Amino acid sequence: MKVKNSRLETLRLLISTQQIGSQEELLTALKKKGFTLTQATLSRDLKQLKVAKASTLSGQYIYVLPNETMYRRVSKPQQGNDIMATSGLISLQFSGNIGVIKTRPGYASAIAWNIDHSEFESILGTIAGDDTIFIVMADDTTREKVVQDISTIVEITRE
Repeated sequence: MKVKNSRLETLRLLISTQQIGSQEELLTALKKKGFTLTQATLSRDLKQLKVAKASTLSGQYIYVLPNETMYRRVSKPQQGNDIMATSGLISLQFSGNIGVIKTRPGYASAIAWNIDHSEFESILGTIAGDDTIFIVMADDTTREKVVQDISTIVEITRE
């Protein structure tokens, strides 16, 4: 069981730090970390971790570790066209050098990932929950620059 827990932790780390889009890529990455396993075992591990695939800004699909709340059922689901027509970002507010982004449930991780991987000089980093993202602004930047940078990723409505 200790080997499995170590393998699952390594799998979480790989998925959260690299853009991996196939089980073959995952198997190769795990092998480099000292874990040799079959595709069937990997599939079971992915299912246990509730790993999903999400689209990047370039349209490539990669594995992501979803938030537990992403799987909650909603009482009145939106139609597919309505979901695709909105970015998931609800609002952006600032206090000092911290920005708070409100998103639809389940969207914060993906938006924060896109912000972090865009390597904006105006943003030092993000912390994401299910529907909220904290962003830390660089000392020498303005709120307007942060808004401008983030708006290259998603449509913003500021409160």
